[in-house]
Amino acid sequence: MKITLAGSRHFGVETLNMMRGHGIEVIRVVVADGEDRLAAAARAAGIEVVVQAKPKLIVASEIAPGTDLIVTAHSHALVGADALKAARLGGIGYHPSLLPRHRGIAAVEWTIREGDAIAGGTVYHLSDRLDAGAIAAQDWVFVKKNETARELWERALAPLGLRLLAQVIDQAKTSGVLPSMPQDEQFATNAPRLDKEVPHAAPKSAAS
Repeated sequence: MKITLAGSRHFGVETLNMMRGHGIEVIRVVVADGEDRLAAAARAAGIEVVVQAKPKLIVASEIAPGTDLIVTAHSHALVGADALKAARLGGIGYHPSLLPRHRGIAAVEWTIREGDAIAGGTVYHLSDRLDAGAIAAQDWVFVKKNETARELWERALAPLGLRLLAQVIDQAKTSGVLPSMPQDEQFATNAPRLDKEVPHAAPKSAAS
């Protein structure tokens, strides 16, 4: 299984380390910023690094030849249709919510803002719609009382993402296909960027 990894920051590095630990061959890393810590980790491991021509778009020429699967990890770029076609199995990403709930860049913050008692993570097929591709794997966690978005991410959702990505990649490696279940659009909500992080879950009113 040959992977092109697109991503950034700490979660990108952790995803790279997870895949290498599972014996998965990462043949190229694609980043928006050549100085990002993921780029540095890839270079240190002897993996080719490509910097996107456009920070918000990944195109076919940036996907390594022979790629079986594109994996995104903390990437805020759209993987174009031509790029997805360049990989044998297309692409997957991790989103820290129970999709289709909380689609968008601030999913964890909206989990806290809405006072959700349960959060979760989803590995989904990359598509031309934001966070709307078919579900490949999903699991849930409890949200602790007064937990912040950062605390929830670090305690539960980031580790969950690594586990689910490993699970799906291992399945694809064994079977040659990706699990796929359409999202139920009637439950879709949006999670746009907030001005500032919500400090902790708002208490539910008696009427809620």
